[in-house]
Amino acid sequence: MATLNANSQSSAFNWRALTGYLPFIVFILMLGYLAVSAPQLLTTDSLDLILRQSVPTVVVCLGLAVVVIAGGDDVVAGGIDLSIPAAAVLAAAIMADQLTNHGTAFLPALSMAMGAAVIVGLVNAFLVVKVAMTPLLATLATSVATVGITKVVTSSRRINVDHPTIVSLRDNELGGLSVGVLLTLLLVLIFYFAVHRSKWGMSLQAVGGNRDAAELSGISVNRMLAQSFILASVAGGLASVFVLARGSGSSPGSEESLLLEMILATFLGAAFSPRRVVTLWGAVLGAVLVTALSIGFKSIGVNVFWTGCIKGALILLVVASAALATSKD
Repeated sequence: MATLNANSQSSAFNWRALTGYLPFIVFILMLGYLAVSAPQLLTTDSLDLILRQSVPTVVVCLGLAVVVIAGGDDVVAGGIDLSIPAAAVLAAAIMADQLTNHGTAFLPALSMAMGAAVIVGLVNAFLVVKVAMTPLLATLATSVATVGITKVVTSSRRINVDHPTIVSLRDNELGGLSVGVLLTLLLVLIFYFAVHRSKWGMSLQAVGGNRDAAELSGISVNRMLAQSFILASVAGGLASVFVLARGSGSSPGSEESLLLEMILATFLGAAFSPRRVVTLWGAVLGAVLVTALSIGFKSIGVNVFWTGCIKGALILLVVASAALATSKD
């Protein structure tokens, strides 16, 4: 009887483990199909394009990964920040408006954009830590409000940007790699050191792993959670520069696709972790793969609306498989 129970538990464990890999398997199969249908996707030029286009997604994924690591990877009650893309697009709108319509120098325009993004993070921190709202609802509310403010700033119109700094991020290369890609790599290394190689990062991971144990060890849980939301908003502000470079300007509404890509990439990246948890490196790799998927679908002529449907279905698959893989039954 004991042997039967052990076999049953082993079978359940193997099933849960396999379920955790399911989104990754489906994703790889889709990429394999695209590689066969569009061989040009594997050329050097295409790979360079994928890296360039993935930059904004990579940066916002860094922010979301920090929040998830601090709050736990439960997709409902754990750490989540849906407002990062909205903060990035708001910051991009402010910067575009200042650079194009007011002739503001780059650094002051960037400072105003970063200030606006950080305010979004402060509001999130207040709602989650002080008001005790769930991160999902709090950041959804701030996202909607931020999108509204962006429309006010831009009058719901696109603002083109041809500032030399933005153009150089888009077009200039160093050692065969885009300047934007190199700067993003630097950001990834900074975030990695902060989260995985610093005392602050160890405390952040302790809070996400077990809040009660973190409090008993003397860590201020609320302070760490608040800092994670602020850091995520900083990532959103930094992403705004790359949003402008990728689109040659500010386009209201672009936060929707960026939100889809951020969520899909960050949680898909958990498949690269031995413990099936969100990590910075996993989120970065997930962002590159999601961008490759988008470019691949475009190269074989898939309608952009169908691409959005596919991404939505993949997000549902990622969330459902995470819930099944961590269930106790």
